[in-house]
Amino acid sequence: MAERGARRCCLGWDFSTQQVKVVAVDAELNVFYEDSVHFDRDLLEFGTQGGVHVHEDGLTVTSPVLMWVQALDTILERMKALGFDFSQVLALSGAGQQHGSVYWKTGASQVLTNLSPDLLLHKQLQACFSIKDSPVWMDSSTTAQCRQLEAAVGGAQALSSLTGSRAYERFTGNQIAKIYQQNPEAYSHTERISLVSSFAASLFLGSYSPIDYSDGSGMNLLQIQDKVWSQACLSACAPHLEEKLGSPVPSCSVVGAISSYYVQRYGFPPGCKVVAFTGDNPASLAGMRLEEGDIAVSLGTSDTLFLWLQEPMPALEGHIFCNPVDPQHYMALLCFKNGSLMREKIRDESASCSWSDFSEALRSTEMGNGGNLGFYFDIMEITPEIIGRHRFSAENLKVSAFPGDVEIRALIEGQFMAKRIHAEGLGYRVMPKTKILATGGASHNKDILQVLADVFGAPVYVIDTANSACVGSAYRAFHGLAAGTDLPFSEVVKLAPNPRLAATPSSGASQVYEALLPQYAKLEQRILAQTRGPPE
Repeated sequence: MAERGARRCCLGWDFSTQQVKVVAVDAELNVFYEDSVHFDRDLLEFGTQGGVHVHEDGLTVTSPVLMWVQALDTILERMKALGFDFSQVLALSGAGQQHGSVYWKTGASQVLTNLSPDLLLHKQLQACFSIKDSPVWMDSSTTAQCRQLEAAVGGAQALSSLTGSRAYERFTGNQIAKIYQQNPEAYSHTERISLVSSFAASLFLGSYSPIDYSDGSGMNLLQIQDKVWSQACLSACAPHLEEKLGSPVPSCSVVGAISSYYVQRYGFPPGCKVVAFTGDNPASLAGMRLEEGDIAVSLGTSDTLFLWLQEPMPALEGHIFCNPVDPQHYMALLCFKNGSLMREKIRDESASCSWSDFSEALRSTEMGNGGNLGFYFDIMEITPEIIGRHRFSAENLKVSAFPGDVEIRALIEGQFMAKRIHAEGLGYRVMPKTKILATGGASHNKDILQVLADVFGAPVYVIDTANSACVGSAYRAFHGLAAGTDLPFSEVVKLAPNPRLAATPSSGASQVYEALLPQYAKLEQRILAQTRGPPE
C-alpha cells in the first residue's frame, strides 16, 4: 500500500549538453520535484566548458561518456539523501542531446546486467566504452563522410527523401563513419552503438535499450517512411553496423522494467517501467503538447520552428523526424540563425535601443507594410543561404534604406513570412485548428506576437518551456504506461497546465499575407540566384 501523502509519479530525465536534469510529475501532471547536475560546475574533474571539449582542430567536439554516468549517480544520491520516495515511481523516460553517440565495448552488456548495488555506476562502467569521448551535436569534423554518404545514395535530395535530412556533420551515421575510418580497431571492439538517449535508457534498464524512431531520425540512417535502417546508408558508413545498432522501436514503447540495481540501491519498485528515451527536440514537442497542425516557434538567439506534419516533403533544408507521440505522423525542425541578435540590432538602429519604441513602430505601421519587404541576415543564414540586408519597395525595386518604423515592420514580417514559406516547403499547412506556441525571449513582446498571428493566420499562445524536454519525458512516461490502451498522447496530458492566449489574427490579415507571401518567396529566390550567380 502507498503510504498516505505519497505521490505516485513518473520521472522525466534530460541528458543535455551542459547538464543532467530530472523532474518528478504526479498523476495530476504537477511537477513537484526537480534537480540538476551541471557538468562544468559540479563535475570539475572532467574539465569541460559548456559540457564539452572542443579539440585543437576547432571542429571536433566531444564529451566524456563517464561524466554523463557520474552525473546520474550524483543526482540519484542527492535524491536519496533528500528522502525522495522512489517506491512511488511508476515509470520513467528521458531525453538526450540529439545526434551524439556512445560506443559500448565488447563485454559491456555483461557488466550492465550484473551491476552491484553496493557501488556507484561510474565505478562499475569504467572499462565499458571503446571510445571514451563521445562525439556530440556541436562536432563539425565529418564533411568528407557527409559527401561520401550523399554520393552513395544518389545525392543530397535522395538522402533527404530517404532519411528526412541531407547529410549533416553532426548526424550520427557520419560520425560513426569517421570513427570506423580513423579508429577501425576501436570500432571492431564495439558491440553496441547507442545514441545519448538510448545510452541513458540502457543505464536504467541494465541492458541495451533500442533506439527510438524519433531520435533515430537524426542519424542519416533511418528510413523515416518504413521505420527501418537504410541498408544503403548503413553500408556507406561502416560494416556490421546493423547488428551494432539493434532494431529501432516506436518512441512510446515500454522497453522493459528498471534494473534490480535501482530497486536494491534506491528503492524503486521492481515493476517500474522504462519507456524508450528520445531526443531533446522531440521530447520538447511532447512537453509543449503540440498536436496535429500546431507549430512551436522558439524566438531565441537563433529561431527554431517545430512543426507537426502529416505528409512530410523532405527538402535540402530543415529536418524531418518521426513524431515522438504519434507513430503515424512526423515532426520537422527548421533553424534560422538570424534571430534575436538581428531584432536587437534593428531595435538599436531604428528604435533608439528601446523595445517600447520598437513595439510602437509595429503598432503604427499597417499589416503588409505598404508592400515594402526586407531580408535581414547579418550572419550567413542557413534557411535560406543568404547574407546581407536586402530591401524592396512595393514595386519590387531594390532600395537602400527604409524609414525607421517601416524597417522594423519589414524585419518582423520578413522573419515570420520566411518561417511560413519554409515550413510549407516541408509539407506544413495551417489548419483551422492550428495553434502557434511561442517561447523564448521575444515571446514576451505582444506586438511581435501579433505579427506572428497575422502572418500565419492562427492564434498565438505563450508557454513556459524552461524544462520542456524533461517535462515532456515525464509526460511520455505516462503515455508509455497507457500505450497498451491506444490512448492518444493528447488524452494522457489533458490535465497539464494550458498555454496562455497572447494574440489572435487581425481581421483582414489573411488577404494581406496571402498576397504578399508568394511575392516574398519570389524575391528570396531572386536574391539566392544573384548571390549564387556570377558577380554583377
